[in-house]
Amino acid sequence: MAAGAQGNFAAIDVSHDYGKAVQWQIVEGRDFSKQLASDSNGVVLNESAIAFMQIKDPIGKIIKKDDKPFVIVGVVKDILMGSPYAPVFRTIWHIDGGRGNIFLLRLNPDKPAGESIKKLEAVFAKHNPGMPFMYDFVDAQYKLKFQSEQRIGQLSAYFAILAIFISCLGLFGMASFMAEQRTKEIGVRKVMGASVFSLWRLMSADFAILVLIALVIAVPVGWLGMHHWLSSYEYRTDISWWSIALTCIGAMSIAILTISTQSIRAAMTDPVKSLRSE
Repeated sequence: MAAGAQGNFAAIDVSHDYGKAVQWQIVEGRDFSKQLASDSNGVVLNESAIAFMQIKDPIGKIIKKDDKPFVIVGVVKDILMGSPYAPVFRTIWHIDGGRGNIFLLRLNPDKPAGESIKKLEAVFAKHNPGMPFMYDFVDAQYKLKFQSEQRIGQLSAYFAILAIFISCLGLFGMASFMAEQRTKEIGVRKVMGASVFSLWRLMSADFAILVLIALVIAVPVGWLGMHHWLSSYEYRTDISWWSIALTCIGAMSIAILTISTQSIRAAMTDPVKSLRSE
């Protein structure tokens, strides 16, 4: 397989089985066929190329490459082969009868990759003994394109965990301080018949309101920041409302659980001891 640039298009020379190897999806027409000698002058285009040329009913239409006519036999869905941060390039594939310098092979998933590599190495050594056998896995090469995003994701996760831990320590300290300051009030309310649940609700309400106010401020800011960051990518996901809702529920739950340890402890304290200490 060899590749070259043709103006605003990428022209890629392939074999008949290229489509099966990359598992491209035919939108119109058909794939290359070994049974049809006319496919030596046939081409397959991606959707971006068809859209750029504004061709209606492209199958059977003739285009020229280097003043040589080619017949469009198929149209495939756009395949991301280059940068994941740029639009899919307009691409033309055609059959090349010569010897390529790059081979794209799909390994049998039912057999160990190492076993398949050894067999391939033997074949290459037989037909081209003077050249070293070098290979890469497509998924590994594609993964390298997202190293910076993975690094940012890991660092963000570590800092988020650290921020949650520090926030929980702060809430725990504030809850302990409030419980200590309201010891007499809690004792009086308990003597008057207040339940543990009502005392827990009383002490947790103030903190829950503060957390709710923080979420009202943080959610729009976070959404705008994420939207701005995602807008720099050509291919991106949308920010779902349920992900924001789950984040808010998680933040509120962590805050309530942190506060509850001190609230329930204060509510279950013997009121006689609480009043005596005062």
